[in-house]
Amino acid sequence: MSLEVHLVTPEREVWSGPARMLVARGVEGEVGILAGHAPLLVRLAIGPLRILTDDEGERVAVVDGGFLHVTSEAGAT
Repeated sequence: MSLEVHLVTPEREVWSGPARMLVARGVEGEVGILAGHAPLLVRLAIGPLRILTDDEGERVAVVDGGFLHVTSEAGAT
């Protein structure tokens, strides 16, 4: 099972696609997100954002604050 990730800056969407897991550094510590995670809003700290993709690859972006917003899947059973 995968989750849909959208990496967005104030100017544009930088990347989107399916992922197995997302790991981000929040102001209160690291958080890992898997498919089916409960809705969540995290204030991000300066640090890496790791996206572990479905094809066993990894994408890394460095964020300088912002928010991580997790929503539930519409129509999930």
